[in-house]
Amino acid sequence: MKAILSADKNWGIGCNNKLLVSIPSDMKFFRETTTGNVVVMGRKTLESFPNGLPLKDRTNIVLTGNRDYQAKDAVVVHTQDELMEALGKYDTEKIYVIGGESIYRMLLPYCDTVYVTKIDRSFQADTFFPNLDEMDEWEMTEEGEEQTCFDLEYRFTKYERK
Repeated sequence: MKAILSADKNWGIGCNNKLLVSIPSDMKFFRETTTGNVVVMGRKTLESFPNGLPLKDRTNIVLTGNRDYQAKDAVVVHTQDELMEALGKYDTEKIYVIGGESIYRMLLPYCDTVYVTKIDRSFQADTFFPNLDEMDEWEMTEEGEEQTCFDLEYRFTKYERK
C-alpha cells in the first residue's frame, strides 16, 4: 500500500477541507500515479473534490462513520475492519491512500511507500501528515530537483519503509 500527498514545511496537508495550494505538476503527478488504481479516502476528502464526485478511472473507497452516507461510483465502508476487508480484494501495490489526516494515520502502518510533494513554505494548516523525517522506520529514497510554480518552490520525494 502507498500514500500520496503534498505537504508544507510543517507537514501540513490542508486547511478548512482544502489543499494548502494547488500546483499543476503535482496534480498531474497525482493523476498519473493513481489512475487505474484504488484510492482510499475519508468522506471529507471525497467531498472536497469537484462536485463531491469520486475520481475518474480509479476505484474509490470511502471510509465514513455515517451509515447513511452514499457516494455514486464509490465503495463506502464504515469501520476499519470493513475497510481492510474491502482492500483485501485488491493488489496492495495498486492501493493509494489519499487522505485526509485520520485516514493517513490509520493506514500508514500498512504502507511501504509514501510519495510526498514537499512545498518549501509554511502555510496555515489544520490537518497534518506524520513527519516521516522524524520516524526511524522511514527513509527518503528519492528527492527530485527543486521546481517552481509561481513563487512556490517544491520537489517530489519518495519515502520507503526500512
